[in-house]
Amino acid sequence: MTILVTGGNGQLGCSLRLATAESPHRYIFTDVEELDITSAEAVEEFFRCERPNVVVNCAAYTAVERAEDDEVQADKINHQAVALLADACKRYDATLVHISTDYIFSGEGDTPYIEECAPAPINAYGRTKLAGEMAVAESGCKSIILRTSWLYSEFGNNFVKTMQSLMATRSEVRVVADQIGTPTYAGDLAAAITYIINSEQLDKLGTYHYSNEGACSWYDFACEIARLSGSSCKVIPCTTEEFPTKARRPRYSVLDKGKFVSTFAITIPEWHNSLAKAISRE
Repeated sequence: MTILVTGGNGQLGCSLRLATAESPHRYIFTDVEELDITSAEAVEEFFRCERPNVVVNCAAYTAVERAEDDEVQADKINHQAVALLADACKRYDATLVHISTDYIFSGEGDTPYIEECAPAPINAYGRTKLAGEMAVAESGCKSIILRTSWLYSEFGNNFVKTMQSLMATRSEVRVVADQIGTPTYAGDLAAAITYIINSEQLDKLGTYHYSNEGACSWYDFACEIARLSGSSCKVIPCTTEEFPTKARRPRYSVLDKGKFVSTFAITIPEWHNSLAKAISRE
């Protein structure tokens, strides 16, 4: 099979490069320099020449704060570009594996979200990602949508790297303790996507949730980062109100992975273990 990976230089794209290094399939990793997915002409030309069987869309506008002032650009990447990819997949009979987010939910509940829960995004990033999901559905293409949360890795910019940088220069850091979710190691998500492809389960179309097992606050996450990094920096809990941001964040966005586990027969690692693995690989 020929498999196109968009967003190839991002966290998940880089993790997929590692996970597929010895794959029997032909992977084509692209980023904006090789394929501008916001251009209908560029997308059409690529599909016409390469005829991918599968598209793994890792490309996204993920700057949650900046999206509040730049929703037009966020929508261009998270929604309009996704619509172009989905339309091309429909016309060329390719399967689209699209990565979405827990931020399509409001976070007002207190039990893990299942796939059928009603979306209600509370920030620009969430709105544009939900619009992308809807574009996939409206296209009628063969698709697997994977919603994930709090993604981090040894690549790029993410919460783990930010915390490690701050902890290296400060005696204490304040971290929000009243927002609950689940960190997800991009290496685990990449392994799961690779497994689905290699085990020929791409016909199990639909929307699924994938994050590491367990739940924690950003404060809990930071404390574990400090411990595993050997940092003596003191982590101090604070409330959302004490740490105001332009973009509202869901208070509770834990995802229920039951459907994913039962459908694909994959064991999902617990977040503490995956964090230790990620930090050891830095």
